[in-house]
Amino acid sequence: MPESTAANSETLFERAQSSLPGGVSRNTLLHGEHPLYVSHSAGCRVVDVDGVERIDFANNMASLIHGHAYGPIVDAVSEQLRRGTAFTMATEAEIRMAETLRGRTTSFEKIRFVNSGTEAVMTGIKAARAFTGRTRVAKIEGCYHGSYDYAEMSQAPAPANWGNADHPNTVPLAQGTPPSVVEETIILPFNDPENAIAILNENADQIACVLMDPIPHRVGMLAASSESVQALRTWTHENGALLMFDEVISFRNEFGGMQARFDFDPDLTSLGKIIGGGFPIGALAGRSDVMDVFVKGEHGMRLPHSGTFSGNPISITAGNVALDEFDKAAVERLNTLGDYARAQVATAIHNADVPACVTGSGSLLRVHLKPEPPRNYRESYLSAPESAALNALIEALYDNGIMMIHTCTTALSTAMTPVEIDRLADAMEQSLIAVREQLLSCA
Repeated sequence: MPESTAANSETLFERAQSSLPGGVSRNTLLHGEHPLYVSHSAGCRVVDVDGVERIDFANNMASLIHGHAYGPIVDAVSEQLRRGTAFTMATEAEIRMAETLRGRTTSFEKIRFVNSGTEAVMTGIKAARAFTGRTRVAKIEGCYHGSYDYAEMSQAPAPANWGNADHPNTVPLAQGTPPSVVEETIILPFNDPENAIAILNENADQIACVLMDPIPHRVGMLAASSESVQALRTWTHENGALLMFDEVISFRNEFGGMQARFDFDPDLTSLGKIIGGGFPIGALAGRSDVMDVFVKGEHGMRLPHSGTFSGNPISITAGNVALDEFDKAAVERLNTLGDYARAQVATAIHNADVPACVTGSGSLLRVHLKPEPPRNYRESYLSAPESAALNALIEALYDNGIMMIHTCTTALSTAMTPVEIDRLADAMEQSLIAVREQLLSCA
């Protein structure tokens, strides 16, 4: 095994390609000629092996709510490391985290910990099937819910295959997806309750759950309308299906998650990202009777479930601190900072005089290379020239000292202040001006 040596990002990537397919373990790191390799980080700043410091608005795909190397988390995890990292025994820490989460959100009657948001969604779909005795899953077009076959249907359809907007096709993401998966997954239009309910009615006695993200990133960081969510809640209740919220990303936006904005509770909720304090984690929360599928009953266990690292004490310890420190005051402060960020970025777009706009909610925002905010996945879809322009904009932002999720999305951390937001706005204006001609050619 070769020893680690001082190297720059370019040479590390060359080396990585001999051992890792594509040179990475997750494609989200790929941009430009090669990914950047980290040296160290603290708070909201990251330094790469080439010695360049940037403000981190990506925060590991929205998972670092307190930024990097947050002192209280470092201390708590260091103490737990000395006691052990994994056991074939339960821990009090997982009970405490479950109690904390239950105290934040009324729909969280019982909680089962897993290892990622993808696994939480997968487990939720399986729980819905076990509870209802049905097999089909309905989800919103363009929504990302991780890499489970059923959850990734129509995550990234294109004009050539997405079908009628009122009745979208079910489009596989990965080549080799079994036809049976396509048949078992129903795709709904976003924020279009009339057509969504009509589609659901076609399959009313077969649907185990309706899966939705209340502020879906891939759709455009647009909040689901109260009318649309209420329609899905009513339909599932009346037709014996379950409503499952994916709050892996959106849980940060309210003390009790985005669902706190509605006047009802979903039956299940998938969680991840910020609840792990920077470590791998996922969780499924929901109604007690639904969660009882994990419990052995009179007729056996409807859903056997385990996992070597489920409820891992390192992740749980970090998550307990992260949630304790992200109290109501912290949520409110970060959301206020998000409002400021969206306003400042909107001003930067205006000053650069380019066809772009900003959407988002709470501590999340996304820049679109569109003159008006898109209303759904199809309107946020990027043509090939628009995609090239977006990549150029991301590269320009990196050159100007800003890291963002590569959809041009930011997820704020509590380590940030208006100083960092002003720096983001300045960099955004400079970067938009740098690629202005390319952006105008897309209009």
